[in-house]
Amino acid sequence: SASLCSRCITLLGVFLCGGAANAARVYLMQISGKSTRIPIFHDSEAGFFDKTRTGELINRLSANTAVIGHSLTDNLSGGLRALAQAAAGISMVSIADFLAEERISNMRTVCAFGKELTEVAKYTEKANDILHLAKQETILLAGFFGVVRLSGNIIILSVLYKGGLLMATEHITVGKCSSFLMYAFWVDISIAGLSSFYFELMKGCGAGPRLWEVLDRKLDFPLNGQHHSPLILDHTETALCGSGKSTLVSLLLRLYDPDSGVITIDGHDVRDLNPYWLRSHIGTVSQEPALFSCSIAENIAYGAPDFNTVTVQEIHRAGQIANAYEFVRGLSERFDTVVGEKGVLLSGGQKQRIAIARALALDAENEFLVQEALERLMDGRTVLIIAHRLTTIQNADAVAVLGQRCVVECGQHAQLLCNYQGLFRKLMEKLAFFQEGQKQALKRAEDRGVL
Repeated sequence: SASLCSRCITLLGVFLCGGAANAARVYLMQISGKSTRIPIFHDSEAGFFDKTRTGELINRLSANTAVIGHSLTDNLSGGLRALAQAAAGISMVSIADFLAEERISNMRTVCAFGKELTEVAKYTEKANDILHLAKQETILLAGFFGVVRLSGNIIILSVLYKGGLLMATEHITVGKCSSFLMYAFWVDISIAGLSSFYFELMKGCGAGPRLWEVLDRKLDFPLNGQHHSPLILDHTETALCGSGKSTLVSLLLRLYDPDSGVITIDGHDVRDLNPYWLRSHIGTVSQEPALFSCSIAENIAYGAPDFNTVTVQEIHRAGQIANAYEFVRGLSERFDTVVGEKGVLLSGGQKQRIAIARALALDAENEFLVQEALERLMDGRTVLIIAHRLTTIQNADAVAVLGQRCVVECGQHAQLLCNYQGLFRKLMEKLAFFQEGQKQALKRAEDRGVL
């Protein structure tokens, strides 16, 4: 009895050490990624971020570091445990024979402004916040599973102790005691399974409300205009200026649905139209060219309804219309040139010509080329122009001025200029004042010999 009690106490100590080791293993797994991620940000040059996709880099910093942490903790500890079990088993067999079971996108801008250390500090601060949460989770996780495993081991230990006492007094046989131990082991496995089920269920209950907040949110883009007549006429150029331009275009493309009012095309509510059919009949030229990290040919072909059927001749013709053909021919791989993530390997003017984008922040040559390409594309089409630079809308057939979530003014360019109290007139006066200020500053610089 004394020997049995001593051995059970020894087993209890082993189980307690196992629980502490398991808690340490989980803790190390949670923090192992931090020391891996920050050097990647700190020691990499800007060109690395130009050539490496953001998604791939994020995956390396998150998923892959998690895999490393798993390999250095779960797998390593499991391997060591298996090795120890094998060594113990072999030792027992040897004794018996002698005597008879271990995760950007704008990294170029960061480097240009010398903000590497600042961004690393920001990332470190966020990582420390997450690490603090991870520590709290680790403590709770280790405590939860430690108690669960300990309770199962105590059950087995209790059966072993009680069974040993009963065998000593010959109340039960060795076979019955072995049966009780097997049943206790089943109960131990069941407790571990139920605890894991409860833990994952609670995680799902916590994640569910956050998901429902996204699914049940109400999209609200009120644009209750004062004009009930058609805003855009067939085969005309209508320019939008003021506030709410991009939102209005998003509604037209049915990226959002209005909470009140309707948007109609030839009397048909866009909500009754097939969105894929609607968007396939609208060519969108974004303010900021959204190029994919693939070849120029693939970026051009992407605008077709079925880009797999686009021929090389059609791609070249599109490049010629966009005034992009000449500069593409000057590239080493021509239309097979990979533009990098978001077109980072091309200049702003080249990206905008490939995307047939509007002239914004371009040099005079690129602005003329893009404007010429746009004029070709607008011929014979109904065009909606979102104007940031008011000089680009002088040739529009109609101008709609947006403000305070409604159409404030609508009419021809010259007609709106005659309204001295109108918002469009005020915007044009500000533009003229700004341009005059630029001219004066340029003249002063020339007088001082700066230019």
